[in-house]
Amino acid sequence: MRESVIESYLRDEVKKAGGRAYKFISPGNNGVPDRLVCLPGGCVAFVETKAPGRKSTELQKVQQRRLRELGFRVYAEVDSREKVDVIIGEMLQR
Repeated sequence: MRESVIESYLRDEVKKAGGRAYKFISPGNNGVPDRLVCLPGGCVAFVETKAPGRKSTELQKVQQRRLRELGFRVYAEVDSREKVDVIIGEMLQR
């Protein structure tokens, strides 16, 4: 399964949950997560999708750590529909 399939599934499931999954591109800041997910109730998280079995690069890990240090929720190496479902469930419970 391709990363784009996981990312599309994430976008569609977030929309079903009443939220938005913005494609996150930050010029000059390589390695930022793929999506900024915003769900009802002010719940926000950054999500890095991957093809099954693929891992974050070292630069992506640095960016993920920086965001976590600022207090943001970051989900990395989201490589299956099941992981997407778990993430949305966790976010909606908070």
